[in-house]
Amino acid sequence: FDRFSLENANMVVFAKSGAGKSFAVKLEALRSLMMGTEILIIDPEDEYRNLCEAVGGSYLRLSLASDNRLNPFDLPHVLDSEDADNALRANIITLHGLLRLMMGGTGTAAQPLTPAEDADLDVAIINTYAKAGITNDPLTHGATPPTMNDLHKTLSEMSGNGPALAQRLRKYTSGTFAGIFSEQSNVDLYNKFVGFNIRDLEEDLRPVGMYIVLNYIWNKVKSDKKRRILIVDEAWQLMKYEDSANFMFSIAKRARKYFLGLTTISQDVDDFLSSRMGRAVVSNSSLQLLLKQAPSSVDIVGETFKLTSEEKSRLTTFPVGEGLFFAGLNHVVMRILASQTEHQLITTNPRQVAAQEAAVAYQKEVADQAGATPGGAA
Repeated sequence: FDRFSLENANMVVFAKSGAGKSFAVKLEALRSLMMGTEILIIDPEDEYRNLCEAVGGSYLRLSLASDNRLNPFDLPHVLDSEDADNALRANIITLHGLLRLMMGGTGTAAQPLTPAEDADLDVAIINTYAKAGITNDPLTHGATPPTMNDLHKTLSEMSGNGPALAQRLRKYTSGTFAGIFSEQSNVDLYNKFVGFNIRDLEEDLRPVGMYIVLNYIWNKVKSDKKRRILIVDEAWQLMKYEDSANFMFSIAKRARKYFLGLTTISQDVDDFLSSRMGRAVVSNSSLQLLLKQAPSSVDIVGETFKLTSEEKSRLTTFPVGEGLFFAGLNHVVMRILASQTEHQLITTNPRQVAAQEAAVAYQKEVADQAGATPGGAA
């Protein structure tokens, strides 16, 4: 089924834990990649790493313990000349939002920047790019971008609010959160299959990390239009934060213009549909896949998707990997089937994963013994 043939290519997937929703989405991702569609994934549970590595993709693990680095000062690879002229300005605006989040904090402990601090920060960002040789001229955009460490140095050397702002930023340059967002990027984000693992991202860093990841994704999507699918697993987690919830809503509305299909997956149906942004994502999705539901959730799902009493009844009794597939006005019962090779790549069943790992370990042990035995290598 060509999801890009519909009014929009967005899809929502709702199911209880263990019903096969991630399996179905990974299978579609693998087959879509074979047909030339690029895949972007926000992975909160490290479920897509094996698949990503198997197809030669880039898998970015966001964590203070990880060696992966993501530089917010990177400029997008822009192909359109008009967009190239605005690339630096657009990224400076994005950096303002990020730095307000980093310096001001979130929740009840938030300390928003004053207008004077915001103005000084704007000057500091522009000067930091200029010191790296990057100006509004697109011909300078290929220079090595500055980093958060460079911005900290610029602020420290300024008068006015500069030193105080540098003090608030220091946690991300030489303090507790140093490294992950303060150095040059060291991953290929222009691969055809890119996964962002946010499972081990510290809770205080999660809003900052998600802001940077979502900006990278948006820059890539709008700068080079081609068939892409953005998969957001356990999307209810993003709905907890205002910035990422707004991003999801914006992507759902604008994805069609950029040849993008947004796949939203959630097992926490109540939380997702109880938010205004969550309901907006659903209303802007032409595809729906509903696998087995918990009895406590079936009423809200039935009301949201205007299900018949028969469909609601079946939703609580479907076996694993079977469900209702809605494409526009068409409703069909669907079963997700994978080949043996596909199944090995995408299964997350703990027993099956453990058996695969044991088989690999056994094969390695046999190979090592053969190599250590005289004549064994032959």
